[in-house]
Amino acid sequence: MSDQNLHELLEKLERQMEQMEVTDEAGRERMRHLEADIRRLRERTGEDEEGDEPMLERFQESIDHFETSHPELTMMISQMMTILSNAGI
Repeated sequence: MSDQNLHELLEKLERQMEQMEVTDEAGRERMRHLEADIRRLRERTGEDEEGDEPMLERFQESIDHFETSHPELTMMISQMMTILSNAGI
């Protein structure tokens, strides 16, 4: 997938997150991390790979946390991780 596909998925992910109601503190913290990581990915310059591993770990933790309460969000995060993996990140 191309950078364009990744950016489109990031936009969809952001829209989905805006519509979510998260009531637990752990979920709100995960959302803050997701928002920051998405912003970082959108601003990324190709060679800026420092800190990718912790970001990918946070994505996986978010999938684990939201998989039952927000399955559509977890599907999008999983797709994003696949795109990043295919890009060598």
